[in-house]
Amino acid sequence: MSDNPVKIYSLSTCSHCKSTKKFLSDCTVMYDFVDVDLLEGEERKAILEDVKKFNPKCSFPTIIIGDKVIVGFKENEMREALGL
Repeated sequence: MSDNPVKIYSLSTCSHCKSTKKFLSDCTVMYDFVDVDLLEGEERKAILEDVKKFNPKCSFPTIIIGDKVIVGFKENEMREALGL
């Protein structure tokens, strides 16, 4: 299994984001996440700028596994990036 850090930019109400978190938890993968819709003001603005660097469309979930960016809930791509 990969030792790459996993970061998720998500929305608290997004079903694909919830599926992504559940998939990673079920695979016992440690990950950090930010629910962008729960942030406010400058903090939200700064995080959205970060998301746009990885995903110019700024859609969710945006998943970063090491240096690979996956947009949307794509189980096979996540498995491959994680070496599962």
